[in-house]
Amino acid sequence: MAHLLSTSSSMKLSSGFKPYSMPFKQGSSAFSASFTLPASESPFRRLVSQGAKQQRNFTVQATTLPVSKEGPTQTSSGSHQMFKEPSKPQRVMVIGGDGYCGWATALHLSNKGYEVAIVDSLVRRLFDHQLGLDSLTPISSIHNRLRCWKSLTGKTIELYIGDVCDFEFLSETFKSFEPNAVVHFGEQRSAPYSMIDRSRAVFTQNNNVIGTLNVLFAIKEFSEQCHLVKLGTMGEYGTPNIDIEEGYITITHNGRTDTLPFPKQASSFYHLSKVHDSHNITFTCKAWGIRATDLNQGVVYGVRTDETEMHEELCNRFDYDGVFGTALNRFCVQAAVGHPLTVYGKGGQTRGYLDIRDTVQCVELAIANPANPGEFRVFNQFTEQFSVNELAALVTKAGENLGIDVQSISVPNPRVEAEEHYYNAKHTKLIELGLKPHLLSDSLLDSLLNFAIKYKDRVDTKQIMPSVSWRKIGAKPRTLAAE
Repeated sequence: MAHLLSTSSSMKLSSGFKPYSMPFKQGSSAFSASFTLPASESPFRRLVSQGAKQQRNFTVQATTLPVSKEGPTQTSSGSHQMFKEPSKPQRVMVIGGDGYCGWATALHLSNKGYEVAIVDSLVRRLFDHQLGLDSLTPISSIHNRLRCWKSLTGKTIELYIGDVCDFEFLSETFKSFEPNAVVHFGEQRSAPYSMIDRSRAVFTQNNNVIGTLNVLFAIKEFSEQCHLVKLGTMGEYGTPNIDIEEGYITITHNGRTDTLPFPKQASSFYHLSKVHDSHNITFTCKAWGIRATDLNQGVVYGVRTDETEMHEELCNRFDYDGVFGTALNRFCVQAAVGHPLTVYGKGGQTRGYLDIRDTVQCVELAIANPANPGEFRVFNQFTEQFSVNELAALVTKAGENLGIDVQSISVPNPRVEAEEHYYNAKHTKLIELGLKPHLLSDSLLDSLLNFAIKYKDRVDTKQIMPSVSWRKIGAKPRTLAAE
């Protein structure tokens, strides 16, 4: 059948056909085939949409990658000693590879010689349409992105478009690609989004928890030795008045001692979904012998990696709004357009932060040093700690260096959180594996500010102020753009 299909051919199948995601191969040549297929009911199809109902189809776009002669070598997580014997390139499935962290990671791994496939429902793009938001940077379609990457590097990233909450789609994708490692970014990742209304809260829990469960079952069923690298969040821990360990804490109680999972104090329906994920992964590692690494990531900033800088069509998204924008990215955009920096409440909220270049580095280190069968590792993935007030001061100073007068204002905190608290989180395990951090220097801040200034004409100032309140969440669907 493959020889009948051109690179632009499209086929619609009747409802009797099952979703299918096998890339087509003919010799060593690389080409793509596009199908529009009926999809089973999935969370994002049920997500609130104020317009006309969407057609319940998904498109599977897949491209083949000729096997390269060299690739990364595996290491053991016990001693972290490199195997000397040659091995074929690892096959890494990046779920959520069209998103902020996922896109940068997919390109980085491909550039390093891994065979990469992106699995994505493209629902993140739908969120922007629903809420009237847009990235500061113009984002090309996923197909144009991958075509550009192929033309620049000669490397092909396979693409499977579908919803991991649809297990039939996911199972066919696993059988087709046969991954050695799965990097799971494919979750709704915004705390404010999960707190808009009941429908978004339910979607977040359903999409994240059920999607991750499906990934676990797919590994058990089709790829038992596959290493799951799951993106968690430092937000699982909350802000306890003790040091935060990396995943586990040793406790002595009534004369007895045990090492237990560190207590979780999630602060939104999004963070709660991550806690549920961690519990499910912990259990399946014990019960099924799955090997998994949970990367409890801090707040990510920046937009550039070596790969995304290669061409404007490879540019990553840059969110600055009150729903998806992270603190430092938001502050840089606010400074660029002359808007006062929006400090929530007292501004003492302290978190771990890292450059997106370190995100991709951490994922690569986790893949190269896999967990053992039955092991559930937790790495705290950040490089520095800052309070919101400290970030505002850094951006103010960087603005002064560029001749920009930057002001700050305190706005009512839309979240339910401690605004002044103790915070000291351990983050040594990735450093021990070889992480070389990009710390937040004056030159990096200048670069980030200049980047925001370059695209400031694309800023919608109506999206800057927070519009989602933890206390006012209700059952009625909300359309934020109409407020």
